[in-house]
Amino acid sequence: MTATFTEVTRAACAPEELFTLSLSIDVHLASMARSGERAVAGVTSGTIGLGETVTWRARHFGVVWTMTSRITALEHPRRFVDEQVRGPFRSFRHEHRFERDGDVTVMTDVVTLRSPLFGPIVEPLVLRPYLQRLIRARNAVLVAALSGPRPDPTP
Repeated sequence: MTATFTEVTRAACAPEELFTLSLSIDVHLASMARSGERAVAGVTSGTIGLGETVTWRARHFGVVWTMTSRITALEHPRRFVDEQVRGPFRSFRHEHRFERDGDVTVMTDVVTLRSPLFGPIVEPLVLRPYLQRLIRARNAVLVAALSGPRPDPTP
């Protein structure tokens, strides 16, 4: 079974600013500090680009997970896609879209995943809500980085 969810975030900035910040490994790490996430291979700091990979290691659900993602599409400043190359999911794809709406940027995250076990039960009841909270926390840190002090990124 495949699960998909969408998160929409609005930020008072230009799409280019939010797009560039979203590719920052360092900002991602700051947003995931609660899970102890680290970049352990590939691009481990700075900005990741098309075709590049990063391997993340973090604790979720009391278990240490490792996942390698690759940037498989990058259309500055409109969208980019990261996809799991190796990791805990059968598949994981995260599309990031950026559009101007008046004075704000609308960032739309579309996440599609397949869990490794018990998909029809685990995906809607556990994985999707958990990952939605992580995306919201990450996006709150991105918006705060553009506008002032950072909020607590607790999912």
